[in-house]
Amino acid sequence: MFEILRNHIEKIVPLTDQEFEFVSSLFRAKSYKKNQFIFQEGESLSRHYFVCGGLLKLVYTDVDAREHIVGFAMEDWWESDFEAFYTQQKTSMSLICLENTDVLYITLENYKELCKTLPQIEHFFLEKAYFGFIAAQKRILSTLTSNTKERYQQLIEIHPSLVQRVPKSQLAAYLGVSRETLSRLTI
Repeated sequence: MFEILRNHIEKIVPLTDQEFEFVSSLFRAKSYKKNQFIFQEGESLSRHYFVCGGLLKLVYTDVDAREHIVGFAMEDWWESDFEAFYTQQKTSMSLICLENTDVLYITLENYKELCKTLPQIEHFFLEKAYFGFIAAQKRILSTLTSNTKERYQQLIEIHPSLVQRVPKSQLAAYLGVSRETLSRLTI
């Protein structure tokens, strides 16, 4: 799993073997089963997760117990309740495995130590944050300006493998429509 992390980091910044040894010493590996929660709403959270294998969904449950999928995370993606992670508040969302999943995680304390010790890793995380913000803005704009069919088509174009791995009911929750509405689309 650590080689996957190294390859991921080195897409943005190079690392010597010694530097990566330090990086890997600050991460821990963990495996989860399908349908298992990595964390649940209302918990304390001190971990940032890198997905080595498997598929996750980040979920917000509203006061009417409706599930809203904030995002999915598959191999080579990072996921967390970022507000809870960085501010050390209780989570407002839950992270659930849609498949058996292997992750590497880093604590906030180790994250800060890593960024302080290796400035290129701070740059790496900054680049990842930029891409995350861009993706979030595109999703918001798509929600505001596109109809359901257009949003579904964009999802297929951007993440074709995700569409193959996620049930339509989950995709509908992600797109903010009913399963029936998504089923009526002909693409």
